[in-house]
Amino acid sequence: MILVNIFIIEDNEQNIYLMNYLLSNAGHTLIEVKGGREAIEKIKHISVDLILLDIQLPDMSGYEVAQEFRKISGLDNVPIVAVTSYAMNGDKERALLSGCDYYLKKPIDPDTFVKKIEKYHLNAINKS
Repeated sequence: MILVNIFIIEDNEQNIYLMNYLLSNAGHTLIEVKGGREAIEKIKHISVDLILLDIQLPDMSGYEVAQEFRKISGLDNVPIVAVTSYAMNGDKERALLSGCDYYLKKPIDPDTFVKKIEKYHLNAINKS
């Protein structure tokens, strides 16, 4: 298993706790923020292997955050996973068009979440 530095942008405390619990127990390193603007500023100063991005954030949409991330040099090969409760027709396509590479619906399934996240990371490694 490859250990991954994961950047989580999520404002819901229960979701943060669950993702943190599952991913840190699998050995991954996590950096967490609760808002889009904070995420855009912070990502310029850290190194990450994968981004988990909630779409419904308090200060701006995850779609906007993904678009801003894709403008930052060095993030073009970092996979962005939209982790969202938005599950209507067109939501997945909108996430992918905004710059996300993958789309994962909430609620998170604790039995499969870590494997999916690790698979997304491996897919990105194999593409490059």
